[in-house]
Amino acid sequence: MLIRLFESKLARSTAVLLAAAIGLGLLAGAANGQPAAAPTSAYQQRQATVTLTPEEQANIRVYEVVSRGVANITTSTVKYDRMMGLPIGGQGAGSGSVLDKQGHILTNYHVIEDAQKIDVTLASGASYPAELVGADAEYDMAVIKINAPPEELFPVRLGRSNNLRVGQKAYAVGNPFGLEGTLTIGIVSSLNRSLPSRVSDRVINGMIQTDAAMNPGNSGGPLLNSNAEMIGMNVAIKSRSGQNSGVGFAIPVDRVRKFLPELIEHGKVLRAYHGIVTLDETPNGLRLRKLSRGGPAEQAGLRGVRVVETKRRRGPILYIETRLDVEYADTIVAINGVNVTTHTEFLEIMDRFKPGDEITLTVLRDGQQQRATLVLGSA
Repeated sequence: MLIRLFESKLARSTAVLLAAAIGLGLLAGAANGQPAAAPTSAYQQRQATVTLTPEEQANIRVYEVVSRGVANITTSTVKYDRMMGLPIGGQGAGSGSVLDKQGHILTNYHVIEDAQKIDVTLASGASYPAELVGADAEYDMAVIKINAPPEELFPVRLGRSNNLRVGQKAYAVGNPFGLEGTLTIGIVSSLNRSLPSRVSDRVINGMIQTDAAMNPGNSGGPLLNSNAEMIGMNVAIKSRSGQNSGVGFAIPVDRVRKFLPELIEHGKVLRAYHGIVTLDETPNGLRLRKLSRGGPAEQAGLRGVRVVETKRRRGPILYIETRLDVEYADTIVAINGVNVTTHTEFLEIMDRFKPGDEITLTVLRDGQQQRATLVLGSA
């Protein structure tokens, strides 16, 4: 009797479950005499009907690999009104790339410039205060650090930029207008572009140009290749309105890779000090206008423009006239055998050296070529 009652209840329960399943459409195939389909969510059903092209699949893969490693950076600044002397608060925003499990994040110098407070929001939504580790205004690079659990940090892989080709795919991931985790796609439009540096009278050479859309907030985010590797750090757009015009620029990752250890260990880029203060571009080369006293260039016997004084007395008053003797100054024509004719070329070549390196300058003096050896110091 108990067994029959159990069987009867089991039969009724089975019937109820079967009816519910058919009503929900889970066994629709079985009701039509077809094998029952595995239960799927509405999202899965929609996805099953979507056919992705190989290009779309590649785009999705790049985004899914990298997006967790791109952070949103917000800053707070305080400046003072020149007229009233009152503090004026400001805010800024940008993007950054997670570098390692220790919490180092790469971004632009101009994103964190003058910031009194830096906050980082990861793709998970978790936010952390950040401290500045190192920065370089000339190359617009900075490294900040957060104390986040390693399991929340997904480093972006660094690729190469010395093998880029115009026309290859380029992906920009960042936070334009504060919209986190945005992907835009384009190509490498050109290479070796030059932009004015944030340091007066300096130029950033070798920049990557791309038409991947960038807008305010993209600064500091990664530019990627189709292997989801960083090939550059997004830094600027060319636009009169300040919004995307299809011309964006990125610092090549090879330069980033070169200076990252210095920024993390020393807090700055260690530039070689040559003791040449100012140069004049002339048809013959770079004339040494001014040298730092006791610097490597002066110690090597190089000569800058000479100041000549002439004293004249008119009655009881002594007049001292001065003139610049430019014919006295040496003119640089080559560095380690490499011809140099412009200030930009000079800076680009000197950036290859480190403190302690020995270089040979070929100079013109009194119409004759001479060589001078400098031991570079630390700037």
